Order: sequence, then structure tokens, then C-alpha cells
Amino acid sequence: MSSQPFASDDHATTVFEQRESNVRLYCHSFPAVFTRAKGSTIFDTQGKRYLDFFAGAGALNYGHNPEPIKRKVMEYLEGDGIVHALDAYTAAKRDFLTHFEKTILGPRGLEHKVQFCGPTGTNAVEAALKLARKVTKRTGLFAFTGAYHGMTLGSSAVTSSRGVRAAAGIPLGHTTFIPYPEGPKGAFDSLGFMERMLEDSCSGVDVPAAVIIESAQMDGGIYVASAEWLRALRKLTEKHGILLIVDDIQAGCGRSGQFFSFERAGIVPDLVTLSKSIGGYGFPMSLLLMKPALDQWRPGEHTGTFRGNQVAFVAATAALDYWTQEEFTKGLAAKSQLLGELAREAAPGLEVRGLGMAYGIDLTDHGGYERGKTVQQRCFQRGLILELCGRDDTVIKLLPPLTTSVDELREGVAILAAALSEV
Repeated sequence: MSSQPFASDDHATTVFEQRESNVRLYCHSFPAVFTRAKGSTIFDTQGKRYLDFFAGAGALNYGHNPEPIKRKVMEYLEGDGIVHALDAYTAAKRDFLTHFEKTILGPRGLEHKVQFCGPTGTNAVEAALKLARKVTKRTGLFAFTGAYHGMTLGSSAVTSSRGVRAAAGIPLGHTTFIPYPEGPKGAFDSLGFMERMLEDSCSGVDVPAAVIIESAQMDGGIYVASAEWLRALRKLTEKHGILLIVDDIQAGCGRSGQFFSFERAGIVPDLVTLSKSIGGYGFPMSLLLMKPALDQWRPGEHTGTFRGNQVAFVAATAALDYWTQEEFTKGLAAKSQLLGELAREAAPGLEVRGLGMAYGIDLTDHGGYERGKTVQQRCFQRGLILELCGRDDTVIKLLPPLTTSVDELREGVAILAAALSEV
């Protein structure tokens, strides 16, 4: 072990390199020491400004330190509001449930009950899979190529990445993977494939407990299932008595342009997982929404110490107010259209995919990962933070906060366009 003292200057990274685990990831792409953030901008210890088109991987849809949410959180803490309460009744939780019903569920005609899971998205996925198996008395699952649902054992089993699956350290089974309807090899008749397996008593595949899907794959490379396809999937699952789980952890909370990514199809899933931006301020929080008939848990049958994050309830309640503001919802629609237009202008000759405030520029056949990584580095040097995604990280991912201004969108995409043209 090195006996050298840790450097104490503000921009030094020595202590991270010597003490933090090798598992750290994003710091390699964004090698600065950050100190403060506001809206769509982040600042490092040397005062350099960065536009954030990463948004905490979708956990900061309302931007950094949004004033309306911050005020509510500070008032709650200054009033010694209870912070940890397991699943006890609290005023903060009551306010969130009441506001969630009034603002989100009620207007969309959704009768789903709400389960508060552990603090991160994979906890909601684990609960959904566990409940689906309990209700149907079946063990198998259908998932899709390109899927990412988390890194605990259950969610890893329905995640398609070989790297994620290998990291589990044990064989992961009970999942049949179906090609996503849109993917790197073009469109695939996934519904026809599923129907054939389900109808054929000798297909070797049992009727599953559930189908789990991201209606818009984010980490998988920004692939979007059409509204027509989603409606057909809902009919197929109903026909065969299969539960439909929509994982809206990253595509939900407005990222798709509407609060839920499946709204555009007019379908009602049996189970919905939410996390990331449901916490409002970047606070850990995850939910499982379930149709009332599926709430067959016994008390304490699925639990967790941090399933009642009271500060997140306060922030989440305040964040829901955005959805009552016409200026926000109309602005989101306009900026969603603008982001798509800007992305296509910035990448002539390249495939650009997306919806809402999530777009991907595919470099698979145009330099692949090496070009993408270099573009990412050039953008960072010029003050723009963005992520790579998709197979082998060959897709540039644009994920700005929903509250990003039009001028900031133009500025960020201009930086990206310059980097693309240089590399």
C-alpha cells in the first residue's frame, strides 16, 4: 500500500484512485471533480461549466437543484420532518400518494396500487418478477434482446447483456429472450415468434408468468417499440393469461414526452416499475404499480429497510406539480420535437432514433465505439457531458433534463455536431 499522503488540492483525484473500488465507471468518461450544479449545468472545482446531457442516467429529469423542489425539501428538513420510517404511515407519504393519484393515476384512468420498494430501480423489478410468479404460479419469463433491467440476480436474469449476466457469477435461467421488434439488425416479427411458441405445445417453452419490456429501450441503444406493436403485445398477453410488466424506470417520468412511456399506445400494463426521476430531486426511490387484483402480498412478504424515503416523498410530491403546469407540458412537447430535429441536423448520414427527450445517434457502421468514445471525449473537453449506450457502446445518447432551455439544447447539440464532424 502506498504511504504517500493524499493530495489535498481541489481537482486532485488521488484519493478516489487509491481508495475507491475499481467498479467505478462514469468518472473515467468525465474525469473532473464536480462541486455544484444548477438546472442543466454542472461546475467542477476549477469553475468550468458543463452542459449536462446525461441527467444522472435519467434520474434528474427536472434538472439539478430545481428551486420549487429544493424549497419544499429544505422546509421539511428545517421543520425536523421524519426522515426514516420504514413503511409506517407518515404525512409525507400520504401527501405523495394523494398527489400521485390526483395528478398522474386519476387523469390517466389507472387504478393501480402502489408498492414502495427499496431505494433503486432493480428493487422494483425484483418485486415485479416475484409478484408475477406468486400470482400466476409460473416461473418462466419473456424478456427482450437489448433489455436492461438491473444488476441484482432477478433483474440480471431478464437483462440481455452478456457482461451483466456474467457478473452475476452463477447461471441465470427461467427467461426466454425474444428479439426486440426494432434492433440493430432491423425489424423482427417478435409477436409472431411469441405466438408460435405459445400456440405450439411442443415448442419447448412453457407459458410464462410475465413479459417484461421497456417500451423504449434506453441502455439498449434508444430503440422504440411502436404504439401499434405495443397494443398487439397487450392483446397477446391477455389472450394467453400472461402478465405484462412495463419497466418505465428510465423512459418514464416524462422522458418519453409523456409521464408514462406506454401512454402513446393507450395500453394499461398489469405492473409498472418506476424509479430514477420519480424521486424528484435525484433522491433514491422506486415504485411498483400493480392492478388491484394482483396485490396478493402478505404483510412483510417483500420488504426492505429503505422503502420509505421520506425526503424523496417530499421531493417527488413537489416534482408532480410540474405536471399540473401547462407551460411545462407544452414546453416538453416542443423541446422534444426540437431535440429530434437538432440531433438529425447534427448527424447527417447517420441513423438517429428516439422520442421525447431521449435520442440516440448510431455509429455502429460509422466508426463504432472508437469514434463514439472520441466524440464523447471531445464534447467533454468543450463542456458537454453525454453517455454512450447500445451494443458495444456504439450509440451516442442524448438525455438532457426535461427543463433544459431551448438555447441550452441548441448549444449542447452544436458542441456535439462539431465533435462529430471533427472525428
